[in-house]
Amino acid sequence: MQFRHTAILAFCAVGLAQAGDSKLAPELRGVNLQSRIDVIVRYRQTPTDVQHRNVISRGGQLKGDLDVIRASHYSIPSSQLEPLSNDPDVEFISPDRAVRATDSVLFTGNPDFGWRTAGADLATSVFGLDGSGVGIALIDSGIDEIVDLLDSQKRSRIVYKASFTSDSNTSDSYGHGDHVAGILAGNGSSSSGARYSYLVRGIAPNANIVSLRVLDQTGAGTDSAVIAAIEQAIALKQLYNIRVINLSLGRPVTTSYLNDPLCLAVKKAWHAGIVVIVAAGNNGRDNSMGTNGYGTIAAPGNSPYVITVGAMNTVGTLTSSDDKIASYSSKGPTSIDHIVKPDLVAPGNRIISLNQGNSWYEKTYPGNKVAKSVISQDGDKSQAGDYYVMSGTSMA
Repeated sequence: MQFRHTAILAFCAVGLAQAGDSKLAPELRGVNLQSRIDVIVRYRQTPTDVQHRNVISRGGQLKGDLDVIRASHYSIPSSQLEPLSNDPDVEFISPDRAVRATDSVLFTGNPDFGWRTAGADLATSVFGLDGSGVGIALIDSGIDEIVDLLDSQKRSRIVYKASFTSDSNTSDSYGHGDHVAGILAGNGSSSSGARYSYLVRGIAPNANIVSLRVLDQTGAGTDSAVIAAIEQAIALKQLYNIRVINLSLGRPVTTSYLNDPLCLAVKKAWHAGIVVIVAAGNNGRDNSMGTNGYGTIAAPGNSPYVITVGAMNTVGTLTSSDDKIASYSSKGPTSIDHIVKPDLVAPGNRIISLNQGNSWYEKTYPGNKVAKSVISQDGDKSQAGDYYVMSGTSMA
């Protein structure tokens, strides 16, 4: 019996040692050695010119510093990955993975005025909480200057804009950032007045928005861009009283949150005193692994340091008794680490929010524009297209 226990312990020790030996993420093992690849190299200390010169001497190119996680973004020959991983200064090497907005435009039936179920009206009417003085860092596809995002003096509540994409444009040519911004902080100006039967308003209608664009005109981005934006949000925390970071984006989990650069970045934001809200992902119908959608939570929603939000369907009613989880909403536990997620669910099905009128979404799916007759008693169409319907854990 003692021999058996000793053998088991030895086997476990070897397994742990093998799991910890490699400093390369799984996707980087066995790659084509004739190619170049964008990677995020995390160091034991904040990298300096010494580390950069080492990578450059291997044919690499520095593309950006990610000091918030003691890392840098490089382009490097794949043949140099293994030698670089043997550098004692290197802690871990990850690919610069692709991220996407966690949204869907599939829409049939009536829009879901789900914010009432979320209690936004009560927060304002009963407790007087409307987001005044609070900054929300929206890391997304950019934001446009829309009337619902002005304050009572007609000044923009978008207090800061920056782009971390390949171009400097901070507007939302995709259409996702505007929609999420409206859910967060739209004040309903375009649906206010006696002739309107419904006020399309966000959760915190007087909050300020810090817009950090990381998704391009197709809703695609990279880990390195998101991490750089998180670092900027932390740097701007005091100036704009940033209390929340919203990440309605994600990608598949391929490594433990302990080594995932996105997860390490959101942990830093948490340590800085910022609440990080992350979409769970829209892969709840994915049965490719025979799990019926379980284990599909997207990164960085797999981090225990964030509030991961799944989507529910209010079935078009104000009562919660018939609410159900949206079938597309990703389910836990998380892959690899088996953390219980999502942390909560919120309305995410057929949600009405902002639309600037010239986005990729509106051009591709014009039928999702909200006719004024839906919210206006007199069917006024003078501002048709101010609002748009989308679904997804992005909206939740």
